Amino acid sequence: MNDADLDTTETLEQGPTRGNRLYPRVTSFRSRRGALTLPQQESWDRCWPELGRDVGDDRLDMDAWFGRSAPVVLEIGSGTGTAAVTMARAEPHVNLVAVEVYKPGIAQTLQQIERTYDTDTPIRNLRILRGDAVEVLEHMVAPESLTGVRVFFPDPWPKARHHKRRLLQPPTFALIASRLQPGGVLHVATDHAEYAEAIAEAGNAEPLLTSLDWESPISHERPVTKFEDKAQRVGSSITELVWGKIRA
Repeated sequence: MNDADLDTTETLEQGPTRGNRLYPRVTSFRSRRGALTLPQQESWDRCWPELGRDVGDDRLDMDAWFGRSAPVVLEIGSGTGTAAVTMARAEPHVNLVAVEVYKPGIAQTLQQIERTYDTDTPIRNLRILRGDAVEVLEHMVAPESLTGVRVFFPDPWPKARHHKRRLLQPPTFALIASRLQPGGVLHVATDHAEYAEAIAEAGNAEPLLTSLDWESPISHERPVTKFEDKAQRVGSSITELVWGKIRA
């Protein structure tokens, strides 16, 4: 989840709550740009009914939602949509589902999609889920149904007391692996060195994941976001981690 692109701040309180499905693992969020601009709201009103859904308990029928049968790739924490939109355009044969919690970021993604409608290459293969990615994986995605999962620059929660809030821990790796098809791919990128080590350790320990020694079914090329460019300018190195789901 690309917080820097979204210009947001999170406020933590004692004890998790589940009062709001959109934010089930974090007690509260405070966004400096919580309200949509008028153009963003207009784009939301036009596009959200077709392209977006809130997280729920019902299993998604991907073929029906996209109007076709195609490999499905899930991007967790799509931020303002820079990677999702670029990669959807580059992979028209893939059905891409982006998961994000922040409405302003989703609205910007919808605007980017809508701008392509008057071009020769309109984006028709991108859908958006608003809510928690773990709940998406648990309730909305069928086992062994995903060709790929992408997690670019998840929040590192750098303070030790907040490490429990990190997304990429052993239980999440097990959940992602259970949703990948045999031969499917998990692609992670982070600019936080200590988190990269923890991610690598947890991913390498997951028995259903292994080093990718076959041709990947998804592209590993991704655009450089404003967040990544900022990290590189202050000297942070980018770690790319790729695993494949073991094949029978």
